[in-house]
Amino acid sequence: MTVALDQAVFHQTGAGLSVPFAIAGTGMHLPPTVVSNQELTRTLDTSDEWITSRTGIRERRRLDPLLATSDMCVAAARPALDAAGLEPAQLDAVIVATYTGDQPLLSTALIVKDALGAHRALSLDVTQAACASGIQAMLIAAHLLMNPSITTILLLAADCASRITDPTDRTTGVFFGDAAAAVVLTRADTPGAGLLSYDLGSRLSYDVQIPAGGSRLPASTATVAAGEHYLSMDGRAVWNAATTRLPESITSAAQRAGVPIDQVRHFFLHQANLNILTEAMAALGVPRERAPITIDRLGNTGSAGLFTALHTTVTEGSLLPGDIYVLSGIGAGFQWGTLCLRHA
Repeated sequence: MTVALDQAVFHQTGAGLSVPFAIAGTGMHLPPTVVSNQELTRTLDTSDEWITSRTGIRERRRLDPLLATSDMCVAAARPALDAAGLEPAQLDAVIVATYTGDQPLLSTALIVKDALGAHRALSLDVTQAACASGIQAMLIAAHLLMNPSITTILLLAADCASRITDPTDRTTGVFFGDAAAAVVLTRADTPGAGLLSYDLGSRLSYDVQIPAGGSRLPASTATVAAGEHYLSMDGRAVWNAATTRLPESITSAAQRAGVPIDQVRHFFLHQANLNILTEAMAALGVPRERAPITIDRLGNTGSAGLFTALHTTVTEGSLLPGDIYVLSGIGAGFQWGTLCLRHA
């Protein structure tokens, strides 16, 4: 398959929103099955030292074969709703960010909404930005909260990459883990809380893709035999894009918000690779300790990654009222983005 590549970079930076909102609760679900680096060395031509030095990953989680992404979402949603003191029936919207939905059709968000009993909620799926889908979902949620009829949103970011990675491929086989994270967003009374600014960018690239299963290359015995339903990834291209675009995007968002980088207290970044996170923070001139890390024990959990870092910080009590923080990620496409927010 030959597809022309458009190398143009598209970029948009925007101001914040007038209606304040808050994180009312967070949650996370990790499948109980842990896969260590040592276990991977039994089937892949790799070593624990190679994986750790190049990715920072020591272990990752694997979802039970009988379960799906929606099951992880439901499991992450319940503690988030409990933390917020809300019942599912009070939700106005359920947004699911994932590139590994339960099936191509129907909506994973609808499955989750029904399982929770959030029957009056709008259901939305955000999918095609892959690991950056959570950024887009959060931006959509922030704009929905500007509508006076919408006051409470459940945002779920979840990926089950073990279902779309070739178990014999060392490049993708060592990186990915399965997880889900949840955030409950509500309107707030705190002036200045919520979204201060955002920055989004894209450059068309096929360096990370799942070639088969869509309208261009429908499923067939040939595509299955060729492994074209698995994720393919050019690691060097990902490194170049992430280490360039993430610092650029964070800087642009902070500037638009009128916030010096050194006043951003928390950097919740896509947990793609520990070395990428270290490089991005160095480019920003910010201590890496301000970027919470979960990739070491969870692997690259796709759109869930930055929200697992957010959840960890919230549960530790380290995200304080008035704190300025950023959410930033990059995904296949390439698509990337940063949100700059103030905690209520």
